[in-house]
Amino acid sequence: MYRTHTCGELRLENCGKEITLAGWVQRVRNLGGMTFVDLRDRYGITQLVFDEHTEAAVRSKADELGREYVIQVTGRVRERSSKNKNIPTGEIEIEVAQLNILNASLTPPFTIEDESDGGDDLRMKYRYLDLRRNPVRNTLILRSKMAHATRTYLNSQDFIEVETPVLIKSTPEGARDFVVPSRMNPGEFYALPQSPQQLKQLLMVAGFDRYYQIVKCFRDEDLRADRQPEFTQIDCEMSFVEQEDVLTMFEGLTRYLFQEIKGVEIGQFPRLSYAEAMQHYGSDKPDIRFGMTIRELTGVVKNKGFQVFDEAEFVGGICVKGCSEYTRKQLDELTNWVKRPQIGAKGMVYLKYNSDGTLKSSVDKFYTPEDLQQWANLFGAKPGDLILVLSGEKNQMRKALGELRLEMGNRLGLRGKETFQPLWVVDFPLLEWDEETQRYYAMHHPFTSPKPEDIALLETNPGEVRANAYDLVINGVEIGGGSVRIFDKELQARMFNLLGFTPEQAEYQFGFLMNAFKFGAPPHAGIAFGFDRLTSMFAGLDSIRDTIAFPKNNSGRDVMMDCPSLISGEQLKELNLKIDIKE
Repeated sequence: MYRTHTCGELRLENCGKEITLAGWVQRVRNLGGMTFVDLRDRYGITQLVFDEHTEAAVRSKADELGREYVIQVTGRVRERSSKNKNIPTGEIEIEVAQLNILNASLTPPFTIEDESDGGDDLRMKYRYLDLRRNPVRNTLILRSKMAHATRTYLNSQDFIEVETPVLIKSTPEGARDFVVPSRMNPGEFYALPQSPQQLKQLLMVAGFDRYYQIVKCFRDEDLRADRQPEFTQIDCEMSFVEQEDVLTMFEGLTRYLFQEIKGVEIGQFPRLSYAEAMQHYGSDKPDIRFGMTIRELTGVVKNKGFQVFDEAEFVGGICVKGCSEYTRKQLDELTNWVKRPQIGAKGMVYLKYNSDGTLKSSVDKFYTPEDLQQWANLFGAKPGDLILVLSGEKNQMRKALGELRLEMGNRLGLRGKETFQPLWVVDFPLLEWDEETQRYYAMHHPFTSPKPEDIALLETNPGEVRANAYDLVINGVEIGGGSVRIFDKELQARMFNLLGFTPEQAEYQFGFLMNAFKFGAPPHAGIAFGFDRLTSMFAGLDSIRDTIAFPKNNSGRDVMMDCPSLISGEQLKELNLKIDIKE
């Protein structure tokens, strides 16, 4: 056999035992009379010793070793004279009797250590080497444990795991599809699923009652830290349920995962409507671990001669506790920060509530001390606090204040990675208006049910209709989202009409689902968790990339496999495709 033990399991109680290990050479330290080798596998590191007791032929082989050589050794476990308390095997070492070089290695392009000297692009190109590093491997082990725990919980709640197809029909709405040409059906295409949405609804029509799948999904959209072209979600659907049933069930899953994987007890799951979230946090995924909520000042500050406020649709701000001592330099830097294109403010006004009780503002000449005290009272400010104010178009400034709030939370250390605060955001708008195309789009997807009390507004005031939809947000990150579905074919037809589909278009795109609804569709609802995002949160990472074994870069490329890539003319011909490539 290649090994009797792994490199992470031997201890003092094994001293005197003859063992065989196999793994990769982490490092070699040749001290003249003695050579020490750190041998690594998935389970840990064990120190090997070649000294005066080692046969000359074996010592000669040891001199050939380099980093990442794959070797097998046989020897005796002995106690180390100089112990290493930083690793579990640090009290023992192996006195090597036999050495077998299984495979030599080129010198790797970066160090295979916890703190590597390789940049992101280099490590992505040699991802198979990067995966040997403990931080990356441990994240994937964490991901495996989370998948196992998810299945354990959902199986205990009578969910059935069902695999759905990867080659499906392309449908409009949402992000762009990845499409796959069909060789056997010239000129026709499959799409890779953005989610198994319609298929899981069909499983409810089929009577499965509770379905789940840890499923790969695909979206051809611009990338960022928490997006990849292919990603994984915990996809679930339930029959004969209302919103409350879904929220209760998946609060349970969330609690179970935090307890089982991190040993953390999660507190309450408060609920905010979409309107409240935007009003108080400037975001539909608010981080509620700290206060600093947005307050509106519009009615208080207008008609005082300050033109910027007088002409603004909206004036609002946040109160930053204990920051009245900010210097002019710090405030100028914050002003420049909010004026960046990503934030979109034209400037910033501040009000210092000094520790001596006096009030100092950047617009003192327009407002009396009594006016400024009114501002402070509206924010509940105390001596020592700092109020930051933005003005402009309402929706834009609320979002800008939301970003400013998060930035101040970061600067003040209020967003630690080991504190977790979940909440549900509910009552989203059903539709959003697009100025460019002059029509409504589904904010979630076309199968989301409107709130029953808002159905009467569908034709008369569609922009005011609320969706029976919900998002799970943790620490300002959208972890999951779902909705109660439309299961009535007449209501679904009204929805398609509102979205601009003719009956013929609706039939072509969704006829299979509509036909299924004719055969007794139950009331049903569902949710999907972003599994990569959830794993990155558990791992304390800012990007989902290292939660994925072989991720793409920010351009959607796999730099290790060098794809996407061109295919041969013969393949194009088989697929009945013609591509003109301009030099």
